[in-house]
Amino acid sequence: MTSLRKLGTSDLEVFPLSLGGNVFGWTADETQSFAVLDAYAAAGGNFVDTADAYSAWVDGNVGGESETIIGKWVKARGNRDDVVIATKVSQHPDFQGLTAANIKAAADASLRRLGTDHIDLYYTHFDKVEVPVEEIIGALDELVKAGKVRHIAASNISAERLEASLAFSEREGLARYVALQPHYNLVSRETYEGELQDLAERTGLAAVPYYALASGFLTGKYREGEVVEGARAAGAGKHLETERGRKVLAALDDIAEAHRVPVATVALAWLAARPTVAAPIASARTVEQLPALLKVAEVRLTEDEVTRLTEASA
Repeated sequence: MTSLRKLGTSDLEVFPLSLGGNVFGWTADETQSFAVLDAYAAAGGNFVDTADAYSAWVDGNVGGESETIIGKWVKARGNRDDVVIATKVSQHPDFQGLTAANIKAAADASLRRLGTDHIDLYYTHFDKVEVPVEEIIGALDELVKAGKVRHIAASNISAERLEASLAFSEREGLARYVALQPHYNLVSRETYEGELQDLAERTGLAAVPYYALASGFLTGKYREGEVVEGARAAGAGKHLETERGRKVLAALDDIAEAHRVPVATVALAWLAARPTVAAPIASARTVEQLPALLKVAEVRLTEDEVTRLTEASA
């Protein structure tokens, strides 16, 4: 049994890979999504990440499709108590922003779609600087006191706003962020390292990085002269044009060969070994894509391997 990791200062214990739900209702239909969720759970996975806006960008979708699929799956499997469900507020077309009224209305809508009476981890998806942190934390605290949310977290927020939020929570004795979801991976370190990471380390916040595989680039499928089709191919392929991208791939190839695991596993293992990181997020459109992700729970990189990847990605 893979050992679970404590999520920051919370009482949540999570699998070292969070399953991204962004593909559910987008590139994975309900049947495919159920299969992926089943395989993840069968491997000991218990930490599913979604957002109320997933996947409003798809023609014909309205937002909330991912939550709806996860809710149907949990109901069908009868496993609500075994799954840590994380979702987010601020980007749904009908619930834009982080005013107190919007946060509470969006949470109720998420609860309906998820078919549950509580959200385990509720993120502010994108910070809205026009809304005072006092209003945001106050609304989130009300949700916690009402039992609708167990713990709160933040994503896409500046160190300054995060620090102000934590200080207000402490000062007023209100619900406090326990986790942070930053954009962070081997080819995007500056999006987290520095002020944000230092603050997380100092205050006991757990990091749950998104874009952990750089939209697929860190799976190793993007190579010189090869054409990759897919919804995110153009964005991922651009890393091949950078020296850092090429150096990272070379280091990943060598270390993956040494461990006899896929390149993606090593990229995730580097993240999982970083200070503050509890569980990187990665999504799978098919069951066949899952094993490479799940192996992060088993692979331990040596100190030299971590250093090599850190230097290659500098």
